Amino acid sequence: MDTTNIVAKSAIRLAEEIKASAIVVSGDIRFDGITTSIPIYFASVKSKSLIDNLISSGIDKEQQAKDFPDMIKRETATKIEHVENTAAIEQMLGQLKSGIVVGIVGTKDSTAIVIHDLGDNPLIKTMQECEERVPPNVLRAVLTVSFDVAATGREGKQVGTAFIVADMNEVMKRSHQMILNPYAGHTNEERDILNKQNWESVKEFAQLDGVFIVSEEGIIESAGRYLDVDAKDIVIDKGLGGRHVSAAAITRDTVAIAFTVSESGGVIRIFMDGKERMCIESAEGTVRRQ
Repeated sequence: MDTTNIVAKSAIRLAEEIKASAIVVSGDIRFDGITTSIPIYFASVKSKSLIDNLISSGIDKEQQAKDFPDMIKRETATKIEHVENTAAIEQMLGQLKSGIVVGIVGTKDSTAIVIHDLGDNPLIKTMQECEERVPPNVLRAVLTVSFDVAATGREGKQVGTAFIVADMNEVMKRSHQMILNPYAGHTNEERDILNKQNWESVKEFAQLDGVFIVSEEGIIESAGRYLDVDAKDIVIDKGLGGRHVSAAAITRDTVAIAFTVSESGGVIRIFMDGKERMCIESAEGTVRRQ
């Protein structure tokens, strides 16, 4: 009996009954012969399987038996968190309506259905705090471009960059141009990050040293900009470079919001008021099922 297919059917019936905005799947779940009008998202799988971990761990069989239930719990908890994060990211990128999400979590030996209210998601709440300073459509555009840079880089190479958004005049006072500004002399239409036709040029200029300065209306004032800030008392994770430190510092000294993309690992961080408020791995991306 294909129990995962039965669980999938049950999850869809539940989602339709409670009028869920989406179904998010983490694990190997089959949807053979199942149709629904509710959008289905598949969360990417990054970690090795639980069994592989047990086999390669070198722990004796008796110890494996003792640790197995706890490892099952940890793997399930991780996948539930993955479902919640995936739903939040899709909602922040404008692909998913807010509301209730039904998740299907599949591990090596277990399958579960979870219900998640996006209104209680900490990532969504943090983004709502950011929206008090920057319009949602501008935040969404910057976040989308950041994901694209993190996931694909440029010409096969990983790229790191940063976007400093809002409080543009104060940010410009506290920075200087490292190279000739590639956006100088261009029209607002050509510098508007809300215009998807400009995203390829943004990704091209992301290869330059320095940061992007973006107004709260979404107009890119400059690229290749160097931030003149004192990073004293800024506390961020060890191992992060000068771009992250200066991005955090500029949000301490202004009311700007900073988005950073790590060159190694494709991790996106959002800073506000001198502190990291959000950290997202680009591998959390999902593929929407047609």
